[in-house]
Amino acid sequence: MTLLGGYAEPRRTRRVWSGGLVALLAELGFSEGAARIALTRVVRRDLLERHKDGRLVYYRLTRRTLSVLEDGDRRIFSLGRTRVRAGDWTVLWHQIPDDRRVARERLVRRLRFLGFGSVQDGTWLAPHDREQEVLDLLRELDVTAHAGLMLGKPSTGLDIGVFAARAWDLDGLAARYRAFVTEFEAYADERARAGLDDAAAFALRTRLLHIFREFPARDPELPGEIVPAPAARDRAVALFHDLQAALAPAAQRHFDEVTTP
Repeated sequence: MTLLGGYAEPRRTRRVWSGGLVALLAELGFSEGAARIALTRVVRRDLLERHKDGRLVYYRLTRRTLSVLEDGDRRIFSLGRTRVRAGDWTVLWHQIPDDRRVARERLVRRLRFLGFGSVQDGTWLAPHDREQEVLDLLRELDVTAHAGLMLGKPSTGLDIGVFAARAWDLDGLAARYRAFVTEFEAYADERARAGLDDAAAFALRTRLLHIFREFPARDPELPGEIVPAPAARDRAVALFHDLQAALAPAAQRHFDEVTTP
């Protein structure tokens, strides 16, 4: 999904040759068998549509995937870009029955991507007003009858920072930002990037995208008055935006070349 979200433009109409996708995944270290199994799984999950044109097979993003990617772009490209101030928090609780397990799993994945942390089974907390996003999500999954939603402010009589450390792995998040900076800092130098051919630029940008897209699901962007932002986040965000843009032309050329039969 990182490949298709990052390179399949225009998203609504682009068809991507399956053999090219398998070849690109091989460049990234996946066997042909593993790549084909992964493609079959995402088709079954209604994330890709499979089309045949003669003997060739192509994939196209589904309507559901387009919606998920649009939401994801907003979170990924806005992460850490503005100073977060204290305001309303969002609390969601749900009791989705076992026969709706798939919907429950999708809800959990999307809640994490919106910055929610798990307080206890079926209860989720976000340090922002996420009312509209959650309502849209509950309607999309058809689980509104099994959920409750509240907005409010945490009490100043308790240390909300201590509570937040239980809902989110803040130490682990800080370590991940430091590791991201350590891995990609060298490529901030234009001279280091100049030595990359198109295939190397593609591999580097794809790894950059794939790692950074995990941060919205881990970083609740807590207001600074409550918990200071991770020390390396500003540098990680700047590196991501600079590098993904600088590497984009060469990486896109490689993607287009390999996925054209």
